[in-house]
Order: sequence, then C-alpha cells, then structure tokens
Amino acid sequence: MSLNGKTLFISGGSRGIGLAIALRAARDGANVTIAAKTAEPHPKLPGTIYSAAEEIEQAGGKALPVLCDIRDEAQVADAVAKTVEKFGGIDICVNNASAIQLTGTLETDMKRYDLMHQINTRGTFLVSKMCIPHFKLAKNPHILNLAPPLDMKAKWFKNHVAYTIAKFGMSMCTLGMSAEFAKDGIAVNSLWPISTIDTAAVRNLLGGATVAAMSRSPDIMADAAHAIFMRPSREATGNFYIDEEVLRAEGVTDFSVYAPGGADQLAGDFFVPDEVFANSDTKIRRTF
Repeated sequence: MSLNGKTLFISGGSRGIGLAIALRAARDGANVTIAAKTAEPHPKLPGTIYSAAEEIEQAGGKALPVLCDIRDEAQVADAVAKTVEKFGGIDICVNNASAIQLTGTLETDMKRYDLMHQINTRGTFLVSKMCIPHFKLAKNPHILNLAPPLDMKAKWFKNHVAYTIAKFGMSMCTLGMSAEFAKDGIAVNSLWPISTIDTAAVRNLLGGATVAAMSRSPDIMADAAHAIFMRPSREATGNFYIDEEVLRAEGVTDFSVYAPGGADQLAGDFFVPDEVFANSDTKIRRTF
C-alpha cells in the first residue's frame, strides 16, 4: 500500500515532525503542500518552506511550498486553492503547526495566549474546514491532528493551563469532527508520541541536549502517520493514537532505529496517560 499520487496538505511542515511526515509520503511518490510561515532562514530554527520542498522533491515526491500564516483565513483559503489547482485535489490534511509556551497563569502574556490559541485550536479548525470540501472527491480522506489524548487530569493543566487548553482544543477538533463527518467517510484522528521527539522545540524549550538525547527521531511519528493514512477512513476515525502503539499494531518490535543516540531510557512526553506508559515495553521515564 502506498501514498503514490495522493496529495497531502501539511501546516507548518518546514521542519521537525511535519517535514518528516512529508518526506515519508514523498518516498511513496506523494504530492505535498508545505503551508508555513518560514520563507527566510531563521537564526535558531532549521528549514524554510523552500528547503522543505527541495527535500520532498529529492525524496521522490512533488512539492508545493506556500507561504501561509494559518491564523489568516484568506491565506489558508489561497493555499488550499493553489494545492487543488496544482495537484487536482486534496486527500490528506495534517494539522502540524503549533505554538508552545510552558508558563503559569500569572506569567503568561495575553499576546502569547492568543498566539497559542490562534495557531493550535483555531488554526486546526480553519485548515480542516478549508480542506474538508475537497475530501468528497478523495477515495480515502484523512485529517490527522498532531494532538494529545484528552486525558483530563489537573496535572496537565496546573503548570501551563494556557498551552494545555490550546493543545487540547486540537484534540477536541478530533473528537467533534470525527463524529460530524463519519457519514462522509472522512477520518479524523490525533497522533501523539509516547516519548519526547528530538525537534527544535525540545532543544530550545524542553531541556536542551539532555532531553534531546533521551528522545526519538521524528521518523517514528512519520511512520506512524503513514500507517494511519493506509487505514480505511470509514473504519479508522475518532482515535487518539500513540506513535509506538500504532507501529506495534503494524508488527514493529525493534524501535532502536528511532533512537539514534542509543538512549537506555526515553523521556516521556506531555499528556501521555499513565496506562499508556504501563502498557509499553519501552523504558520510559515520566519527565513532565
């Protein structure tokens, strides 16, 4: 099974997990739109929409880099229209773009609060809304939100309530839209890592090189996303998938390839329910 000829619309895919998902699809021969804000190299962050497009083409796919701020409805509409014009439709939407700030209530500036909610919750809603009309022509349409399970425990809110609300807002889009569009055969799911993933966010905000050394590569999320896209959209919807569980269900038993640093113990990610850790054979330390 393959994504050959399928078209993916990925928000914020110029680096990290979004780019990894794009490259995995490209190896199948997929078409990928990278809709993100980074057009010029950033001093602290790797990649632009143009460098991502080059990598996608080199991996065997076709790429469309579109400068797009997903907070702007007109820009999202334009990016979707350009995708349909170039590739003839959209099969898969990946809501990858996200903003993070791990501060308490009194330390959270309202400008940053608004940014997290506009990108995370509102952006996911808007991008999905714009893509859904085109899914009616797709044979196996999927929306995948990079969002956590709705584990409604106070511990996930008490230290960074603003970020948690914004991130769980993405998850609630999964919960609601999966039911709303089930009759149309549109799958809406979330995917979240059991461990931290070695991205710029981890290196710059969540512990630096120490936590990065205890993290898996973005490839595990890319492989899990690919496996989800292969599943029938009328059957596999409304799920809050965990990357490792998805791949174990596909028969994967050796996860060492995803830990290039050879970490003996991985750092557990935010929002992962206790029972998920309990059911895993991997050595994972509750970090957050």
